Amino acid sequence: METYYAVIFTSQRTDEDGEGYAKMAEVMDELAQKQPGFLRIESARNTEGKGITVSYWESLEAIQAWKENSKHLVAQQFGKEKWYTQYNVEICKIIKDYSFTM
Repeated sequence: METYYAVIFTSQRTDEDGEGYAKMAEVMDELAQKQPGFLRIESARNTEGKGITVSYWESLEAIQAWKENSKHLVAQQFGKEKWYTQYNVEICKIIKDYSFTM
């Protein structure tokens, strides 16, 4: 695969509106998958609410378009207002990857 990009989103959840958060996360995953330049997404969260989501994209332009998606902007605002006590976003350029499957 050619060079591509990863967006690493780490966050700490609040205890507020767990059901609303879960539904929005599902909608955002589905929406991201329809976004031009989207490659894949992986996500995990522990019992203390610490989470990490890594989404993979073909280009920086695709990442910017996703960041500016109107429905994603609504989710970002809810995140700031009630779902996260903190979050961090890092954008990385993947220059090489390899894997093992048994």
